[in-house]
Amino acid sequence: MKGIIAFTIVLLNSLISGYLAIQSLTGEVVSYSLPGSVITGQIPVRIDALSGWFIVIINFVFITGGWYGLFYMNAYKGQRKKVSLHAISFVMLYTAIVSLMAIQNSIAFLIAWEIMMFSAFLCVTFEHEKEITLRAGINYLIQSHICVVLLVVGFLWVFFKTGSYDFQAITTFSSTQTGSVALFLFILFFVGFAIKSGFVPFHTWLPYAHPAAPAHISGIMSGVIIKCGIYGILRMLLLIKADFTSIGYMILTISLISGLYGVMLAIVQHDLKKLLAYHSVENIGIIGIGIGIGCIGMGTGNLVIASLGFAAALLHTANHALFKSLLFFTAGMVYQATHTLNIEHLGGLIKKMPQTTFLFLIAAVAISGIPPFNGFISEFIIYTGLYQWLQSAALGSLIFILFLILGLVLIGGLAMLCFTKAFGIVFLGNARKEFQHEVKEGPFLQLLPFYFIAFFILFIGVFPQLFLHILQRPIELFTGIHGVVNKTLQGEAFGVLTHISIAVLGLILLTLMIFLFRRWVLRKRMVAIGSTWGCGYIAPTAKLQYTAGSFVRSYVKLNKPTLLFSKKEKGVIGIFPAESTYESHAYDELEKWLIDKPVKAFKSLLKRFLFIQNGSLQSYILYGVLFIIGVIFIPMIFDTISWFIDFLKRL
Repeated sequence: MKGIIAFTIVLLNSLISGYLAIQSLTGEVVSYSLPGSVITGQIPVRIDALSGWFIVIINFVFITGGWYGLFYMNAYKGQRKKVSLHAISFVMLYTAIVSLMAIQNSIAFLIAWEIMMFSAFLCVTFEHEKEITLRAGINYLIQSHICVVLLVVGFLWVFFKTGSYDFQAITTFSSTQTGSVALFLFILFFVGFAIKSGFVPFHTWLPYAHPAAPAHISGIMSGVIIKCGIYGILRMLLLIKADFTSIGYMILTISLISGLYGVMLAIVQHDLKKLLAYHSVENIGIIGIGIGIGCIGMGTGNLVIASLGFAAALLHTANHALFKSLLFFTAGMVYQATHTLNIEHLGGLIKKMPQTTFLFLIAAVAISGIPPFNGFISEFIIYTGLYQWLQSAALGSLIFILFLILGLVLIGGLAMLCFTKAFGIVFLGNARKEFQHEVKEGPFLQLLPFYFIAFFILFIGVFPQLFLHILQRPIELFTGIHGVVNKTLQGEAFGVLTHISIAVLGLILLTLMIFLFRRWVLRKRMVAIGSTWGCGYIAPTAKLQYTAGSFVRSYVKLNKPTLLFSKKEKGVIGIFPAESTYESHAYDELEKWLIDKPVKAFKSLLKRFLFIQNGSLQSYILYGVLFIIGVIFIPMIFDTISWFIDFLKRL
């Protein structure tokens, strides 16, 4: 009942905010003004086309995730207090995220941002009795507040110079400053929002928080919460008047590194949800490449490139929300059926969970950028933007573009390798571990939102023109010229995509006809199932199958210098050996240098002061007395020094 109430609240709010969002996407800006307070001043609430696009994505992911969560949380219905807190946090999380898309006042925005972070922390740490979950939640909370510090500095800087917390003051301030000051202001906001998005090297919280959360929260975190950072970056691009060409090259460089680094680490993961988490880093990199191309177009005055770049970024934001939420939801089905996410322990689930297998496969093909699904469309538009940029690029830019194209190709190829491993090891073959309970498919009602997501994944892939048409208004906010977007996309994207969509649709229909014809031909025949020929080996075992590690062994050997591994093994000894084991774990090398090393050094520094905490009551009283003396005499000493300096000046 608690879940139903929470879901109903989210559903009703989604209907209201969705109506306003659709209005904004048709060209009508929804604007209100709240009275605020003496500190904040007026609080403008504006839902423009950019806000509207993100609100539609947020609503869809929360509705599907909330419905799935009703069934997922049934396993915990005996833990009443935890379920109550989770339901409250879920509603707070949705409300805060939707508010962020509309609020245009710095103080109110930061308050909503804090509510979003804290409610997400409560959702992530649902199973807080597990140490690993609590560590992941605290890690997320600490890094999120580093993000807040940077946003606070940026907003206060603007307020100090303009006296206003309205977002329009950011435009006023940046317009009156030199290019370097405006660029520094953007970098300040970009780093803050990049921490939330998961760009490398600000991504280290993400591979821990996503796996620790319940599956419906993992899908929402990847599909929606990290997109708040993307929204913030896009909003600042609309507000800050700076050198967009320099900004574009900066974003493109960081995004390409993020895409490559994310997929490289995803391949070597053995935890299914951690593998998906690193793919969030990869796809944030792809979205960033689209944003970077759009910035280059704005900086050079090329509206074709700008339109293609921002269209790709916005469409891939929606596409990633769809296929990544579906991947996390299906991973949750696997977890509740088997009680493990260790890929090495899974296998053969296609026989026990055929619907989950089918849905996971659709999302895996989509995230790999293969037609006829939505991931192909947005990546194709990115390639189109790069090829348009090639036509007018100088030599230096030309080399940079070639690296971007090569990087995108590599990202796509590695993503296919990763999901071939994940799908093949988890769902195909035979079970690698005997479970003590029955492994079975979930109820259809629980799977119902998955089919809705899968429908839109296919629908966008086959009919992309409709969604690109909807994106006209958001893109026009960046280009500033009405009608150019439609003409650009019609000429550069629609033409080719129409032919591809028709060809893919024909392929789907042909495949379906062949399948139905096969069913008709074999309808009266007996189908016998036998074991595969074992090459004369009479004692086959599931352990003879590929493991996740052996599947990518060649890749690991090629990329050994860039990967960090720890191994734990018990070798084979003697003629009749006892049980032997081998485990390998991949670790994030950037996390080692950017997080672990500084934290270790800081802890080492603090240990030098452990003598202060000696457990002696007399010492603690002495500390208090010294503190009071310091409070009294330090200002007096400071005043004396100031008086002496003034005296010297008069001399």
